Amino acid sequence: MNNVAVQVGAKPNVFWLALRKNRLSWLGIALLLVIVLAAVFAPWLAPYNPLQQHIVARLEPPSAEFWLGTDSFGRDVLSRLIYGARVSLLVGFVAILIAMCIGSALGILAGYLGGVVDQFIMGLVDVLLSFPTLLLGLMVAAMLGASLENLVIAIAITEIAPFIRVARAPTVALKQRDFVEAGRALGFGPMRLMGLHILPNMVSDVVVLGSLWMATAIRTEAALSFIGLGVPPPTATWGSMIQDGFENILDAWWLTVFPSVTILLTVLALNLLGDALRDAIDPKLRSERS
Repeated sequence: MNNVAVQVGAKPNVFWLALRKNRLSWLGIALLLVIVLAAVFAPWLAPYNPLQQHIVARLEPPSAEFWLGTDSFGRDVLSRLIYGARVSLLVGFVAILIAMCIGSALGILAGYLGGVVDQFIMGLVDVLLSFPTLLLGLMVAAMLGASLENLVIAIAITEIAPFIRVARAPTVALKQRDFVEAGRALGFGPMRLMGLHILPNMVSDVVVLGSLWMATAIRTEAALSFIGLGVPPPTATWGSMIQDGFENILDAWWLTVFPSVTILLTVLALNLLGDALRDAIDPKLRSERS
């Protein structure tokens, strides 16, 4: 059991060395850091209130006064992009956190107990995976209604199944390991074995999956906002900004291009970071890079 604790504690050093060797990961970290800082310090960075309307300057192209132009209501696009980062990052992070906690718990439970419990949970996974992510999110969001809380719930439900699968696979192998058998022989209960012995040895896999699927959550949030099932207006979100500019896409290209590029950069940053973390925990990929 002491050897296991040493191995788990050494993983951060392995991650750090792998991140240092993967230069693309630093690009992802830098991009994500800029976006997160912009969202956190939005009141100080945004040149205008995202809801402030400049009627005289409606649909004005990028200029010295409005760096990224204005929309059909005269609202500053740059300010709305910065404030929209708050919604997208919040929805993506909270939804993935909920999916990660519920999915990991169900996956460990299925892998450790097996039998009927395993069959029931994995049957639920098969049902969830039979629907495309966007379609499932659309169905849940349409039933719950358009609001920030319902959007988080809808996206979280679409992301639970992958975490169940990722958590179940190592649990099936870990429950046969000597340190788990030793704990069972000492009289440790299933909850203690699952929470203190199995979970720490698979948490890195779940975190890597979370970083990758957070990009999917942000794309899903933008898609649901685009069709009107996201956060209700006038709150600024990247998806709703694209939808607002769709009618003027030929005359006011900046209304759709800049939010789309922002989503692209955010998803790219999360994917680069997730790939780097995946390489760090995979011994084969780590040895190939060394």
